[in-house]
Amino acid sequence: MSAFDIQSSDLSGCSVLAVDDVPINLLLVEKMLSRFNFRLRRASNGQQALEEIRRERPDLVLLDLLMPVMDGFELLRTLRSNPETADIRVVILSALNSNEDIVRGYQLGANDFITKPVVMEKLINCVATQLTLAQSER
Repeated sequence: MSAFDIQSSDLSGCSVLAVDDVPINLLLVEKMLSRFNFRLRRASNGQQALEEIRRERPDLVLLDLLMPVMDGFELLRTLRSNPETADIRVVILSALNSNEDIVRGYQLGANDFITKPVVMEKLINCVATQLTLAQSER
């Protein structure tokens, strides 16, 4: 998918939930993705994310791993074990970048894994791809 395809994609019906306990990280993600016309919601930990997901199911979750209350691994495990949320697309955005953490993320069901600091083009391409896949699965 080229940058042109991404910008011409209509993602206005999509909803993305960004989950990170560091407010500046949420702000950066929001800024990087501002070219899209989807709805971006926020949560600051896994428990808050679950409440948001129960309120309104997102098409994509952008998930940090290191958070208080419920970390990203636990949230991913919870989402994948529930038939109502098992197919929500999840992209991990994390400073954890060891092979073990990346493999664990994929084993728990992540659709993609982006290490921090996040490269804007990589995030944009990944989000556009995941949302396009989510739309085609509907």
